[in-house]
Amino acid sequence: MSTTINLQIAKRWMQAFNEHNLDMLLSLYHEQAVHFSPKLLIRLPETKGLIKGKVAMHSWWKDAFDRLPTLSYLPTNFIANDSMVFMEYLRKVQGEEELKVGEVLEIKDGLIVASRVYHG
Repeated sequence: MSTTINLQIAKRWMQAFNEHNLDMLLSLYHEQAVHFSPKLLIRLPETKGLIKGKVAMHSWWKDAFDRLPTLSYLPTNFIANDSMVFMEYLRKVQGEEELKVGEVLEIKDGLIVASRVYHG
């Protein structure tokens, strides 16, 4: 994939997330993609922070959007190459302190195959 296409995927990802549009968000992922997040580890310790597949991701993000209706990400930087995008953004939730986040999207054949979240 080209860097340009991967950046477009990352920008669509950010738009879908901020619109809480699960269908659009999940359409960017491979059916068997994996997602790692420190928030997963805290909220669902049995996952050890890792979920696999669109069904699990749908459940995770639906719960987050339902619990946190003001959840949004403010992008600050995208760095891409032909196989991944590193996104930096601020996690914003009304009533909570902003959180600096880094997230890597691994992309293969136009779909995200893995995503990893890091808090800073």
